Amino acid sequence: MEALRKLTGNDLAEFRVGQREAIAALVEDKSRVIVVQRTGWGKSAVYFVATHLLRNEGFGPSLIISPLLALMNNQITAATSLGLRAYTINSANDLEVGQLVELLRSDSVDVLLISPERLANPEFATKVIPLIGSRRGLMVIDEVHCISDWGHDFRPDYRRLSQVINILPPGIPILGTTATADDRVVDDVATQLGKGLPVIRGPLKREGLALSVLDMPDRASRLAWLDKNLASLPGTGIIYCLTQRDVDVVAGFLTTRGHRVTRYRSGGGIEQAEKDEALERLLANDVKALVASSALGMGYDKPDVAFVVHFQSTDSLVGYYQQVGRAGRAIASSVGIMMRGSEDSEIHDYFMKGTFPKESEVNAILAAFDESDGPMTTNSLERHVNLRQSRIESTLKQLYVEGVVDRVSAKTYSRTLKAWVYPHDRIAQTIAAKQRSRNEVSEYFETSGCRMRFIVNRLNDDDDLSCGLCDNCRGESTPLNIGSEDVNHALTYLRRGYLVIEPRRRNWDGRHIPPNELLEEGRCLSKWKDGGAGDLVARGKQAEKHFSDDLVDRVVEMIAEWNPPIRATWVTCVPSTRSGDLVPNFASRLATRLALPFVSVVTKARATDPQKGQENSVHQGGNVSGAFAITGAPPAGPVLLVDDLVDSRWTLTEIGRLLRRSGSGPVLPLALASTQSGDS
Repeated sequence: MEALRKLTGNDLAEFRVGQREAIAALVEDKSRVIVVQRTGWGKSAVYFVATHLLRNEGFGPSLIISPLLALMNNQITAATSLGLRAYTINSANDLEVGQLVELLRSDSVDVLLISPERLANPEFATKVIPLIGSRRGLMVIDEVHCISDWGHDFRPDYRRLSQVINILPPGIPILGTTATADDRVVDDVATQLGKGLPVIRGPLKREGLALSVLDMPDRASRLAWLDKNLASLPGTGIIYCLTQRDVDVVAGFLTTRGHRVTRYRSGGGIEQAEKDEALERLLANDVKALVASSALGMGYDKPDVAFVVHFQSTDSLVGYYQQVGRAGRAIASSVGIMMRGSEDSEIHDYFMKGTFPKESEVNAILAAFDESDGPMTTNSLERHVNLRQSRIESTLKQLYVEGVVDRVSAKTYSRTLKAWVYPHDRIAQTIAAKQRSRNEVSEYFETSGCRMRFIVNRLNDDDDLSCGLCDNCRGESTPLNIGSEDVNHALTYLRRGYLVIEPRRRNWDGRHIPPNELLEEGRCLSKWKDGGAGDLVARGKQAEKHFSDDLVDRVVEMIAEWNPPIRATWVTCVPSTRSGDLVPNFASRLATRLALPFVSVVTKARATDPQKGQENSVHQGGNVSGAFAITGAPPAGPVLLVDDLVDSRWTLTEIGRLLRRSGSGPVLPLALASTQSGDS
C-alpha cells in the first residue's frame, strides 16, 4: 500500500479490485498472470509495485515489453515517482547497448522498457538478454493480445515472445496485460504463456462515456462536420484516422479553419521531435485535438481526454474499444463518436492484404537464398524478387520468428536448415476472424440497442445494463448540422491538396543521375480517390475514359499557385499503349489553356509490363529502362511533362533523362493523381 501511494502521489489511494491479487500472484507465488482490465484501471501500478517489492527481495530488474515509444516515455516518468531507475533503449533516445550493459552489470537498472522488435536485434540479444536472464526478475508483456493471431493487432515480433518464455527457467514471474481481449484471444495467449495460469478480468463497461455514430460517406462532409462541431466538443481530445494521408488532411484542414490541432502518425514527412511535441501539447491542453493514426492506439496516458472522434470506422470493435477508451479515464463524462466513410472498406482490405505474405512471395524469397552463396541483405533481395522492401522486411520478420531465417545484422539474413510449410489453415482462419470483426463493426452502426452494452458483450463481458448515455439510449442521434457552404469549404481544401513530385537522384541500379539529366521538382494534383480531385481522376480514367474540362481548370489553377521558378515553354506527355489518347488529349487541352504548344515527341520503343505490377525500385526502373524514345528534335525550352498517374516516378525520370539528352530544356513533371501506397 505504501508503494502504491508513493507511485500515485495520493496518500489515500486504495487498490482497485484485482490489483492486490495480481501483485500477490507475481511477488508471493512467482506466477504467470494475465490481467484483462479496461483502460485506466491501473495495470501499470501492478507491475511497478511488483517490481518495487521484488527488487527489495533481491530479484533482478524487470523487463517490460511494450509496443510504443509514447507508452515507454510515460512509464519511465511513472516508475521514477516510485524511486525505480527506469531506462529504455530505442531509436528515439541516445542510450547505447554498451552503456546499458554497464548499467546492468552495476545493478543500476530496476526497469528496462523495450519494444518487441528490440528482442530481434542481434547485438541486444547477445549482450543484454544474457545479463537480464542471469538474475530472475519480472517479465511484463504489455498489450499481450498482440501475441495472438486472433487479436486485432497481431504483431509477428510478439510471437517470438512465446518462444522466449518457453525456455525460461521456473520461478520467473510473468505478467501479460491488455484492455482488449475477448475469450478466444485470452485462451490463445494463456496457452502460449502456460496453461492453467490465473486470468484476472474486470468489467469492461466505461462509465460516463457517451457513444454515438455518424454515417457520412464522403470525406468532405466529415471534414465539414468536424469544422462545425469541434469547438463545441468538451475539453480536449483525439481524432483518429485510418491512414497517414488522412491524418495530414484532417489536421491541415482544421488548422486552415482556425482550430488548434496538431498531428501524430508514423511514416515519412514527420520527425520524432514533432510527434513528441504533439503529445506534450495535448497533455498540456495546448491544443483542442490531436489528429492521430493507430500509432497512438496503445499506451498514451492522458487521464482527462474528453472526446475521441473516429474520422473513419475501425476494422474491429476490440480496436475501437481500445482507442475510444483513451477518453474519460479520470473525468466524469466524455464523448466517443465513430464516423463511417465510403472509403473505409477499401482501406481495411488494403491493410488486411498486408497482414500475411503470400505463399508465392515467401517461396520467391527462399529461392533467392537457395541461389545465393550466403547471407543476403534486403537490398540484394530487391534485385531477386519483385517485392517492395517493406514487404520483404515484413516477410523476413515472420520467417525469422518461425526460425526459417536467422538475422545476421539489422538488414542481413541467412537461411537456416528449417523446412518451411506455408500455414494455409492458420492464415485462412485469421482472415475469416478479421472479416467477422469487420462485420461486428457494421452491426454496431446498425444496432438500435445500447452501444456500450453491444461492445462489452462482444468482448465477453455479460453486463446486461444499458449505459443511458449513448445516442440510442437517449433516443437522440448526433445532429448532421452542416450545410452546403460548410461542405464547400472542405471540398475547396481537398481539391487543393497538391503533392510535390520530388526528382529521383539515383538510377534504379544505384548510380547517381547526372545533374543535367535530373527532373525539376514537379506537382501532382491529388491522391487517387481522395474525396476531391482524385475522385474525378478515377472517374475519368475508369468510367468515362475522358478527363473532364474541370480537371483541366484545376490543373491550370494548381500551376498558377505553384508558380514554378522555371516556366515551361511547351508541353508534352507520357505515351501509353493501354489508355489510348486519354493522356495526350488531356495534355493537348491543357497546353491550349496555358497558351503553349503541345508537341508529342515521346514514343514507346518497346512493350513494358504494367508499372503497378512492379513492386520495388529495381524492378520499376528496370521495367521502363530503354522503353521510350524521342522522335525528332524537341523544342529547346523548359517542358511540362504530363502523365495521369504517378507512383514510383520511374517513368517520368526515364523520359525526363531522354528529353534532356535530346536537347530539351529543364523538365517539369506533372501528374493528375498519385497512387503511391506509402501514404496509406
